[in-house]
Amino acid sequence: MKNRIVNYMDYIDKLLAEDEQKQETDYDELIKQHLIQIDFFMHERLVHLLVTLAFAIFGFMIFVALVMNFQPGLLLLFAAILVLLIPYIMHYYLLENGVQKMYRQYDEMLRRTKKGSLWKK
Repeated sequence: MKNRIVNYMDYIDKLLAEDEQKQETDYDELIKQHLIQIDFFMHERLVHLLVTLAFAIFGFMIFVALVMNFQPGLLLLFAAILVLLIPYIMHYYLLENGVQKMYRQYDEMLRRTKKGSLWKK
């Protein structure tokens, strides 16, 4: 998923940069396709948020259990949850920032259409 969102954003950035000179792109069609991609990544972002929250809550519950009654097995489980939670947070961060960037790309595409004349910077 990381490669997909990074490659897609780079593709749109390159298309917007090249088209600044030529203005040959059909932005109405590009906007439709871009909104579909935004929907895909928003769904992925929501799923990763829920999984990340579940791991964080589970980790907190294990931490509380460790404080109340120390057991080596719980410590091992807590360490495993932390090892999984860190990559989940990093991936969610990428998805969140990626979708925010895609919103800005969408605004730029809209600005370049005749309908987007109200969206001046």
